Amino acid sequence: MKAIETITGRVSVLNRDDVDTDQIIPKQFLKRIERTGYASALFFDWRFDDAGAERADFVLNQGPYRQASFLLAGRNFGCGSSREHAPWALLDFGIRCVISTSFGDIFYNNCFKNGILPIRVSQEDLDKLFDDAERGANATLTIDLPNQEIRGPDGGKVKFEIDAFRKHCLMNGLDDIGLTMEKKPSIDAYEAKLRERAWA
Repeated sequence: MKAIETITGRVSVLNRDDVDTDQIIPKQFLKRIERTGYASALFFDWRFDDAGAERADFVLNQGPYRQASFLLAGRNFGCGSSREHAPWALLDFGIRCVISTSFGDIFYNNCFKNGILPIRVSQEDLDKLFDDAERGANATLTIDLPNQEIRGPDGGKVKFEIDAFRKHCLMNGLDDIGLTMEKKPSIDAYEAKLRERAWA
């Protein structure tokens, strides 16, 4: 998993409440277990018409936002079913951070396990970030994870809270497998002791 300390990039806005995981990635794309290859399926029903052509009015189909690193979203983003493909699709598109006032619980947890930083902010701070994002293609943000700050293009700062353990994992690129591998010397020592026992 790619570590996160600071991220600077373009901001895309999806100012809709209650965006569920079926809207993030529809069910027909859940047949694979690989974590890559989902970028084209992200928000598929909103990005493409029935003939498969891009909808020009959807933000992620517009030039500069195809390289967005941040998604500003309405409340309760990622609600619905537990599909882990939702953060996979966001990450494969290039989204490293989602900012909202609230998230679906399972989606929120899955983001941390897959290298996406979900940030909860107040409605007041989110509205300010929405206003900043109206600068269009010039709208950029910087996330400073060590200092837990969102920095806007005008120098404004928004502080955010994050669990210390999850922060450690993101800053060190540790998913569940990575966390296990941190214990490899202890695991190897335990297995060596087992091999010394004739009955093991």
